[in-house]
Parts: sequence; C-alpha cells; structure tokens
Amino acid sequence: MNNREIAENIFMAGVRSVLPEKLISGIMRLEGSILTISDHKILLDNIKNIYVIGAGKASAAMGHYVESILGDRITGGHIVVKYGYSCKLKRIKVSEAGHPIPDENGFKATEEIIKISAQAFENDLVICLISGGGSALLTDLPEGILPEELYIVNNLLVRCGATINEINSVRKHLSLVKGGQLARIVKPAQLVTLVLSDVTGNPLEVIASGPTVPDPSTFKDALKVIEDYALATDITSGVLNYLKDGASGIHPETPKPGDPLFSGTMNFLAGTNSIALRAAKNKADSMGFKTNIIDSELRGDVENVCESVISTAISFKNNNEIQKPVCLLYGGETTVRVKENGHGGRNQHLALSASIRLKDLPGITLLAAGTDGTDGPTDAAGAVADSETVIRASSLNIDPVNYLGEFDSYNFFKRVGGHVFTGPTFTNVMDLLIVLVE
Repeated sequence: MNNREIAENIFMAGVRSVLPEKLISGIMRLEGSILTISDHKILLDNIKNIYVIGAGKASAAMGHYVESILGDRITGGHIVVKYGYSCKLKRIKVSEAGHPIPDENGFKATEEIIKISAQAFENDLVICLISGGGSALLTDLPEGILPEELYIVNNLLVRCGATINEINSVRKHLSLVKGGQLARIVKPAQLVTLVLSDVTGNPLEVIASGPTVPDPSTFKDALKVIEDYALATDITSGVLNYLKDGASGIHPETPKPGDPLFSGTMNFLAGTNSIALRAAKNKADSMGFKTNIIDSELRGDVENVCESVISTAISFKNNNEIQKPVCLLYGGETTVRVKENGHGGRNQHLALSASIRLKDLPGITLLAAGTDGTDGPTDAAGAVADSETVIRASSLNIDPVNYLGEFDSYNFFKRVGGHVFTGPTFTNVMDLLIVLVE
C-alpha cells in the first residue's frame, strides 16, 4: 500500500466514525416510554404527536436512525437534503434540493417543513435534525424578494471568500426560518434539535444558520458583510434594500439570546470534527505512524493554510530527533476567494497548491477532503498530492500554476490523477487534512 492509499484509509476511518448510525445510536435511546437524548429524558406518555423535521446533507440518514428508534410513534415529518443524499424513510418525507445554491425544490420543501412546524401544539414533540448544508437547503422567500435574487446573493457569498459565520449572518436576515425563527414557528411544542457540526468551534447559531437557536447577529452585521466584500453593486437592489430596511427596524430582528421563546427548546451536538480526528489518529497509530493532531480548528485562506501546513511538514521531515514516519492531522474548513470560472473546491485547490510546493520535496504526501464526500460543486471529496504530482503533470504538458490561477483544480486532478472519490457519505463534519511524512 503506497502513501496515497494509506492517507485515504486514514481519511475514511475518520469518516466512518461520524456516520449517523453511530452518532444517533450514541445519543438517543428508547426504554419503554422514556426517550433519552443525551442526558435529557422525555416521557412519551405525555406526548400526543412526534414530528421529525430537518435540513442538511446528513439529515435523511439521521432521520433513518431516529425512525429505527421511535418507529410508529412518529406522526410524520419532512426533511430536505442535497441531491444524491436521500434515503427512503417510512414515516418522514424526504425532498432533495439545490446546494450550495438554493433552488425551487428547496423552497417547496421548506414550505412543507413550516406547515408541519406550525401544526405542532403544546403536547407535541418536534425533533429537528440539522447538519451541514442546511443553510442552502432550508430556504424561504422573505417579503418582496424573488428566488432569482436569493440565487445571486448566495452564489456571490460562497465565492467571495467570506467565512461561514459571515455568509450565514446574511442568510439569516434574508429568511423567516433561519436564525432561531423556526423555533418561533414550532412554539408551543417541545423542540429538540440534534446537530452535526460543520463549523469550526461548533457554534450552534452558525451551523445551518441556527434555525432553532438564538441569533446574536443583526441586520447591521449582514450589511457589513456585503460592504466588506464589495458585493453591494452585484446583489439586487431588492436584497440590499431589504437588509437596509431591516437595519432601520422596518423588518423584525431574529430572536436574540435571552428570549423566552427558547425556554422549551433543547439542542444537542451529535457529531463534530473532533470525533473524526480522533478516529483518524487511531487508524494512523495502528498503521505505525507517530501521529499528531496539529489543529482541530483549521480555518482561513486556503493559500495561507497550505503554506503553513507544508512548512510544518518540512520541519517534521528535517528534524532527525522526531521518530518517523509521521502523520499530521488537521480538521476544520478553509476559505477560498474564487476569482475565475474554473471547476473545483477548497480541498482540491489546497491539494493543487500543495503539489506545487512539494515538487522538490519527496517523502511528503498531503490529502485534503470533505467528510461529506463533495468538495465544492464537484463529485470529488478532495484530492491527494505529493512530489510526483507535478512530475506527472509535466510529462503530460500540464502546467499546475495555470490551473491554480484559473481555480480549475478539478480538471487538473482529472487529467493528472489524485482525486479522492467517496460518493455521498451521508455525514458532514467539515474537512480532514492528512499529511504523511516518511
């Protein structure tokens, strides 16, 4: 087994540790009529209806294991997932919709989720399943905004280099369900939310734009993001005016921390990137590597991150006092400001950038991939690179620098080799970055 294959094995060990089957069974159990979620107990004898709603790439798979626990106790529900991430459920309807750019299916599914949430009453229980991708999938139209206008602003946000916190502060203020507003619709029913985190630091108010938790961001914060990334001239006047009107108090703010609205709601982290990192470390250790988790909250511009990671790998390689081979692990999510119209994603871009730096550095292998199985709008989870990558490209008369400048990492690895393909993994806890040093 070569180092590229070893890196993929370590990556998949991390992915398998955060599959919904393990996560849901680890946090939820039913004993008689007592439902226990984490350390909270709910007496189902007092519950008339149980509704299950959700949004995100992993939410249908989460729903499958919730159904396996609650069975016919579930009255009904609706979950929306990214295309290709659906699974057939018995009591809960599943819709597929656009991600990362919302589409008509997303609007329709969200309408159904709102209807179900609104029909829940005081003696009912609503279980909400949230995972990464929920911000784009759980989507609605605020007053006076057209679907095309939301498409434009979402596309600009995901390409401008903004952090997920910044992107979601805008999304929350162009919605009537995000930023805690879904909890307002569910009231007065009991509301329990299970969350798979795809955001560094696991802030519940940011994951899938926090539809069931208090929102500390404001319309003014959303406007600042538009200003900071110079998007005001590119978004429509309708969106810009809606945000300005909100900042002036014409539209109601999202519910804030301390709002009594949340007194009957509970939120539980079911899965995080740290779980995947620990499993990856255990796998690397078992394969004979001296393994170090370098950063569990990796973030920042992809080029800066790449430079730092390669520099760290070189320092390990050149230190004769460190036992080899070494595996360096990172978990988190980088950002990339897309300036051209190439095809790719942040992990493939990072791997391509790394391949250029590794040209004259044999003995270092880098894999960057998303635990959800998709990197950007591509069918690849990511890519793996080493010193042979650029040598291979040169033999094919392919210039990696040009592909990097065109933000066309997908087509580079398609021609040169190095893609990591997993298909939909039905989970999502950000990215894993694995570096092997001989």
